[in-house]
Amino acid sequence: MNNNYINEITNRRSIYNLGKNVSLTQDELVDIIEEAIRQSPSAFNSQSVRAIILFDKAHDEFWEGTLDILHGEVPNETAFENTKNKVEGSFKSGVGTVLFFTDEKIIDKLKNDFPIFSDNIDMFGEHALGIANANVWTALASAGVGASLQHYNPIVDKFVQDHFDVPANWTLKSQMPFGSIEAPADGKDFMTDEDRFRVIK
Repeated sequence: MNNNYINEITNRRSIYNLGKNVSLTQDELVDIIEEAIRQSPSAFNSQSVRAIILFDKAHDEFWEGTLDILHGEVPNETAFENTKNKVEGSFKSGVGTVLFFTDEKIIDKLKNDFPIFSDNIDMFGEHALGIANANVWTALASAGVGASLQHYNPIVDKFVQDHFDVPANWTLKSQMPFGSIEAPADGKDFMTDEDRFRVIK
């Protein structure tokens, strides 16, 4: 298949060996991330996705704060050392992190404005978030920047809200550390098409 978009999403992988050897400037990275979110669709064009982009000291503080919290959550020191190695070697070692949020005021307004869909509005918000996650991830990959998608929420929610002065109506949903690709992703296996797809005519 010769399809540029398929080629782009095929190139997007979870990169766990991140570094700081990125040729793009921080402003260029911000432009890519913001435009990818801006162009991502959402139900009723609600634009419910919010993002905070961390670099330098703020990036380090997020992962150091996450480790401090995890130290109190893991069962023993051996488990914590494994967690610490992963956080420091795969996430903090990158050049930045995108924190993704959902604006709950937007979600609540949609429930009020479209009561017939109210039971599914939260799901619609998750759809918007997932699309934005994938678009940012793919846009970074297209620029030669590696990333992965992490979910240390909700255990870091209060820390993030307090430390970065996040509005109370923003709910943390995911974290995307990004940086130079210091080692490629492992191979990827796929389940059989017969188990996954149906074509009905």
